[in-house]
Amino acid sequence: MKRDSRLSSVLHALLHMAEQDGPVTSETLALCLGTNPVVVRRTMGYLRQAGIVTSERGHSGGWRIHADLGSVTLRQLHEALGEPATFAIGNRNETPECLVEQTVNAALEGTFAEAEALLLTRFSEITLADLASDFARRHAALRHSRNQS
Repeated sequence: MKRDSRLSSVLHALLHMAEQDGPVTSETLALCLGTNPVVVRRTMGYLRQAGIVTSERGHSGGWRIHADLGSVTLRQLHEALGEPATFAIGNRNETPECLVEQTVNAALEGTFAEAEALLLTRFSEITLADLASDFARRHAALRHSRNQS
């Protein structure tokens, strides 16, 4: 089963955008993400609808972050993307009258619900500013190590 990597891709794109002074084109973001500009435009459209980014048309147009990095959480981004399935695993529902299937599904459903709640709580605690800060720290450390060599 294919994993939904849109949240990861959006975070990648937003961190690149945060490093820019002006708008960033879909073509530039597509190069950063190794995807097609149409995919970038479609995905960024969800963020525009949520008020996280804006877009400008024309020769000097592109995408800009509209929201404050410190106020945008991973949960908000997850929700803006339509709350894709958190887990790629799920219950078997071939024979709902089977008591074994009912027992297994009850155990899994509760566990899945707990795990998803924990993940979404953690997503609510992480902001784009947190990620941008971590990126800046890693980038500075890499520059420092290169200068030491």
